[in-house]
Amino acid sequence: MAKERNFKTISSEDDESTERTIMNRRKFMKYGFNSAAGVIAASFGVLGFASILMPGGGGGSGDLSVKYWAKGREDSAWYGSMHLQEMEVEQFAMEASKSASGMAGASGVWNGLPVNVVYVPHNENINSAPVSNKPRFQFSEGYDGTNKYVGHFEDIAETDDRIVPADNVVIVFGRCPHLCCIPGWQLVQESFTADNWTSGGTDEGGNKLFCICHSSRFDPTLLEMNMNRNRNNGQEFTYAGIRKTGGPAPVGQPIIPAQVNGSGVIEGIDDYVDWLTFCD
Repeated sequence: MAKERNFKTISSEDDESTERTIMNRRKFMKYGFNSAAGVIAASFGVLGFASILMPGGGGGSGDLSVKYWAKGREDSAWYGSMHLQEMEVEQFAMEASKSASGMAGASGVWNGLPVNVVYVPHNENINSAPVSNKPRFQFSEGYDGTNKYVGHFEDIAETDDRIVPADNVVIVFGRCPHLCCIPGWQLVQESFTADNWTSGGTDEGGNKLFCICHSSRFDPTLLEMNMNRNRNNGQEFTYAGIRKTGGPAPVGQPIIPAQVNGSGVIEGIDDYVDWLTFCD
């Protein structure tokens, strides 16, 4: 499917070069299993990810599809009856049509990793003014945990344009940069997760990814370049992510390049995985 790339730019800075490391599949699988296995018990208990290392996880079969994870939410989530079924973009579009903001999201699993998939009606709203409840993806500059300028999303997008969300869908790696808990989409009902949207990547408005462990919030519509470090060896890396809007997390959450295949199934692209190491 064609990729819509007419995004709204919040602000601009001089371009800065970035580098991207490509991991082979063996290393990807290693980090995938380690990352999923390292989720803290608090997240397991509430979100039901205790069985996340399911048979066939880790990408060994070459399956790039994202699957719903509804364990423990069978009666509360709109996708509760589709546990471990492949996500289809039309399912998200139908659910989004019922909401005030036109957005929809679901928790999922991809290659043995927890993810959140969010549908944003970018294509429908790109030519309208950035008013409340007319959500679209936005480009922005990013900063590291010390508030040092890292670069602009467009800088890293020029390195590999596959990170630009396609077909109104963004996949977010489901580990919080704070203590590696698993944030969720609309797991609680309060102002941060209410069905509304405001522009600018602030903490106002709802539709936030919300970490139930320590209340970090993230805006899945605000895309930025960011920097994090491996917790074991201290190695820093840049990545494309969504903005942190509040809470103790030092930086935003990484995004996984997404595509929609010819059958309408949402897939992650698995050779852009620098972000996988920060919870090692």
